[in-house]
Amino acid sequence: MNSKIFQILLTWYPPYLGTGIRVKHISEDYRHTLVEMRMHFFNRNYMGTHFGGSLYAMCDPFYALMLIQILGAEYIVWDKSATIEFVSPGKGNVYADFRVEEPLIQDIREKTAEGAKYLPRLTVEIRDERKTLVARVHKTLYVRKKSSGRIYRKPLMIRMAEMISALMEGIERFKPIQIRK
Repeated sequence: MNSKIFQILLTWYPPYLGTGIRVKHISEDYRHTLVEMRMHFFNRNYMGTHFGGSLYAMCDPFYALMLIQILGAEYIVWDKSATIEFVSPGKGNVYADFRVEEPLIQDIREKTAEGAKYLPRLTVEIRDERKTLVARVHKTLYVRKKSSGRIYRKPLMIRMAEMISALMEGIERFKPIQIRK
């Protein structure tokens, strides 16, 4: 999928709209993603700082989504676990800068070549506009190369798009019946 279209889809994803999270950049090769969350009344906690759940939400899917695009359809990638370490109060705009480097990609391919699972642990830092560290999010992913004999379901969004496309084709086949008199 084109990274610009993917960026727009993620930015308009309803849970992100409700928290003020915006995807600022996704590189064409999916190895770099920059996410921003602005401070709003709806993502501010009782102490006037960013709500911790929103800080985590801005980091939740990105490493998995990036690796799905980088590794391709022959790999399964899931989030397995995550922890967040709050370092300082988050005020104003905050940013998470995700990077997937070539050594990690090579490591994943080597460790999953024979079908074994691999659980890489990745960390992203959330920083404010002054570059002050606000939080660290540690993600453990589940990565496995798909075996040729297993049947895998397509993601729901892809299945829905295919169903809508098939439905539209079916509607076009039905022409109004003309009755001759």
